[in-house]
Amino acid sequence: MTACAIETAAPAFTIAADGSYAARLAGDGEARFPERWTFEGPEPYAVPLPLEQPEEADSEVLPLADGRVLIHRRVADRHAFALLYPTGHASGPRTGELPLGTIAAEEGQRVRLLPPAPDGRSAYALVVGRKGSALWLVAGDGGTGTPVPRPAGTGTAGGGPVPVAEVAGACSGGVWLDRAGRLLALDRELGGRVKAVSVDLSRGGEVTPLLQIAEESEDRLLLAEPDSGLLLIRSDAPGEPRLGWGVLGSARPVRFPECLRAAGASAVPFAVQPGQALMPESSAVALRLPGEGDAPDELGLWRPADKRLFRLRPPVGWLGGTGLWTREGTLRLPYATPEVPCGVLATAIPHPVPAIRVIPVSVPAQPPAGAAGPAGSKPAPRPVPLQEAPLTGR
Repeated sequence: MTACAIETAAPAFTIAADGSYAARLAGDGEARFPERWTFEGPEPYAVPLPLEQPEEADSEVLPLADGRVLIHRRVADRHAFALLYPTGHASGPRTGELPLGTIAAEEGQRVRLLPPAPDGRSAYALVVGRKGSALWLVAGDGGTGTPVPRPAGTGTAGGGPVPVAEVAGACSGGVWLDRAGRLLALDRELGGRVKAVSVDLSRGGEVTPLLQIAEESEDRLLLAEPDSGLLLIRSDAPGEPRLGWGVLGSARPVRFPECLRAAGASAVPFAVQPGQALMPESSAVALRLPGEGDAPDELGLWRPADKRLFRLRPPVGWLGGTGLWTREGTLRLPYATPEVPCGVLATAIPHPVPAIRVIPVSVPAQPPAGAAGPAGSKPAPRPVPLQEAPLTGR
């Protein structure tokens, strides 16, 4: 199962790497509290994890595979991390808290959690400042299976966060490229351009280029599926920002389907079907399609081999434009309403006969070869292959 939030804003709902749990900051206004969802079993259910003091609206939560929830809070000039878990008590259920330490926030720095690590027990934070970006391990062992040495004297039960990599430039995004949690992709702004790079945590944070579609283009990685190698990309190499797809380690060029162009450059892929080894074109992709004006968001379902985009209405109360695919091709969408505070809707790509409402997407006809375009228009540059050297063979 794969789900990942990739924009710089904190997601409202985050799903664990193995799809067993999820977490969100529930409540409204000044009465916010962490809430854990459990997806294992016949029916999903939610467990509130309130503490004596309500949480700030900008706090972040991230579920681990063991059922604990990591919370990131800003406390004065520091960023604090802790693990929350439900406990039994004579007077009723309560919330336990295990402090993990803090990271000092210098002026101008931004600190946020990265998507859940593939091992399910580690968590990372990205610290972005004027001089560069730093990756911190704030929980777990980073997939090594052994405790990570941490600074002494932190005064916390967890031992304190530890820096594991430094990257020149301002970084955003955050996509895991493998199942071991060793390769992380970041979108790095350096020299006025944004290019996706890979950070190898097994080699001391070694940074190598990942996307180089055109020399002057901005190339961002939005999502990756390690089993098939499918990559979802946003780039302006075709002459305007567009969604495209490629295959990790492949020499074939990045493709920019017209059906995704019709979806708009602001469409956000958030989940890819796992388990499609060596079959990236068969991997189903789910996208959030922002509505125009006050219109609600729509759900987009697409598969590279189909060359068409299905548009659906998501469930009322859909949480944060998130969801997860099963290996069998079922998409599970979490939602919450006053009547159903913890719900999951299952759907799939219509195939071969549509069984759900489909809005046709008009695809503009391609002009004949050699035909002139509108006055003053320039031909779109031909995308070049993904830069495969850094990741081939890993």
